[in-house]
Amino acid sequence: MCGRFVITSAPEALRQLFGYVEQPNFPPRYNVVPTQPIPVVLVENGARHFRLMRWGLLPSWVRDPRGFTLLINARSETVLEKPAFKNAIRRRRGLIPADGYYEWRVTDGRKQPFFIHRADGAPLGFAAVFETWLGPNGEELDTVAIVTAAAGEDLATLHDRVPVTISPRDFERWLDNRGDEVDGVLPLMTAPRIGEFAWHPVSTRVNRVANDDEQLLLPISAEEMEAEAEAEAMKPRKAARRVAAAPADDGQGSLF
Repeated sequence: MCGRFVITSAPEALRQLFGYVEQPNFPPRYNVVPTQPIPVVLVENGARHFRLMRWGLLPSWVRDPRGFTLLINARSETVLEKPAFKNAIRRRRGLIPADGYYEWRVTDGRKQPFFIHRADGAPLGFAAVFETWLGPNGEELDTVAIVTAAAGEDLATLHDRVPVTISPRDFERWLDNRGDEVDGVLPLMTAPRIGEFAWHPVSTRVNRVANDDEQLLLPISAEEMEAEAEAEAMKPRKAARRVAAAPADDGQGSLF
């Protein structure tokens, strides 16, 4: 899957690579999370454009988004069949500029984050599908999901799913929504070639959505990983002591 990603390339470099007509200026992002507005490249009236969309697709037929599951990913194996995606994959395909993403590998019950990026350091384009949700009061919300595929042999050591990345030579092919046929893009919805991506462990600071700085991308050593694991192991015991001494819950600790 893909639940966090990174955009660090200069805006003009991404504009040149993806070929959209706008000239947006935006800061680097080191910890992009679902529900945030993210850049999407699409074709409209024969030209490529840059749009901001909410990460988390809402099909047009959803009446109340509060009761609908957040769809941040669309599985390539079922994207043609699922009601939420089957129209978007035919008519509303886009690209999400990025420079890498995070994945968590579970070892002995502990989740270790890794930063994954192209081995050559080049930016990449996630395959995406999007929809415009129309609310009951006439409001509109552009929403998007990242297409994923089964991981290849190398990346499967981290997670069994990976985001589909589209090569620049296939941008035009993926973005061409002039017809309803999808046979031409089906071969593009695959995992990266073995060796195309590289990765390294990073600090568990990335787990907190409030952290969004370049330090998140730095590799950490085995010793640092162990120290973070020990610190994390202490948290439940401290929390348990606080709960035991706390008064009855007044609702302030609840998520909703």
